[in-house]
Amino acid sequence: MDNTHFFAIIVAGGSGKRMNTEIPKQFLLLKGKPVIMHSIETFYRNPHQPAIIVVLNQNDIALWEQLVTEHDFNIPHTVVAGGAERFHSVKNGLDLIDDKDAIIAVHDAVRPLVTEKTISNCYQTALKSGNAVAAIPSKDSVRLVKNGKSEALDRKAVYLVQTPQTFKLSQLKTAYQQTYNSFFTDDASVVEHAGFTINLEAGDEDNFKITFKTDLKLAESIFDGKL
Repeated sequence: MDNTHFFAIIVAGGSGKRMNTEIPKQFLLLKGKPVIMHSIETFYRNPHQPAIIVVLNQNDIALWEQLVTEHDFNIPHTVVAGGAERFHSVKNGLDLIDDKDAIIAVHDAVRPLVTEKTISNCYQTALKSGNAVAAIPSKDSVRLVKNGKSEALDRKAVYLVQTPQTFKLSQLKTAYQQTYNSFFTDDASVVEHAGFTINLEAGDEDNFKITFKTDLKLAESIFDGKL
């Protein structure tokens, strides 16, 4: 591990559409500070000490700089402008890394409850096996809709994918040479389409994506230890 350098690409290009807010959800306050800052802080505290790259919508960079000043946020990080889709945003962050031994964790900025344990486990599995994608087993019954008809699936075989999604640089560089496809909803789908087998790593129930206002309230309750 001494010769391996770790990175974290924090993807924060989302808007506030589903939250019905003018401010993008990653900048909404959670326990007195923007959601994204919680995510960055957890990676910064991690024993692997990853170099942090924050990918923002070009139009949000000035706002971020303002928030950094207002909250006296002094964690070292590099900011890069995102692209039209998540695929392009991750690619722009990836272009800043040329360390051939790098292990890179890609994380949604709006998953502020990610734990250091999950981050470490993903880094270690990726180091050994090439990649690691945090995921949790489905608790609910699930059905697949196909040609207008639904059919039951074995929920024991269904996992809900989270982030971080962590990879050796060589896998990500190869995968992101592909042309964008609307099927690419996360890094795992991009890397798998390039021919690599994806390894699942145990995620955490609290590591959910803040999408709606109720998610923000739930996150606050978890931080307060009320749940």
